[in-house]
Amino acid sequence: MSTHVQKPGWFTVKIFNQAVGWLTGRGISIWGSRVLAVRGRKSGEWRTTPVNLLTVNGEQYLLAPRGHVQWTHNMRAAGGGELRLGKNVDVFTATEVADDDKVELLRAYLKRWKAEVGVFFKGVGPDSPEADLRRIAPDHPVFRIAVTK
Repeated sequence: MSTHVQKPGWFTVKIFNQAVGWLTGRGISIWGSRVLAVRGRKSGEWRTTPVNLLTVNGEQYLLAPRGHVQWTHNMRAAGGGELRLGKNVDVFTATEVADDDKVELLRAYLKRWKAEVGVFFKGVGPDSPEADLRRIAPDHPVFRIAVTK
């Protein structure tokens, strides 16, 4: 498994994520934003972060543009969590998508959010050849979401 991680800078942590989280927490979704809540794999306490919820062919996915970050490790351990938008809370289970099955999902994610996250994909964009998307697939965990409540 890849260990690729791109840690967010000060602006992202202190300004951007706080602003998106604040708006999303009040029910205002920015292009599909949600607040992901997942139990910490060591502490068992809820951890939250803003995420972009991707829908492809009627299925919902969470994709980690920054790579194998803390929420992805926690998701693997917990097997699910909550997606929050204002007072609406969707409890879900998560199944990790195999690298070979990520090409269409990476392409769709980049079509929607390249302006926001494109810098994390090593020059690969929505119109890149399939081989390039396959090359970066191990660096970007993807989870299929199944809402249970």
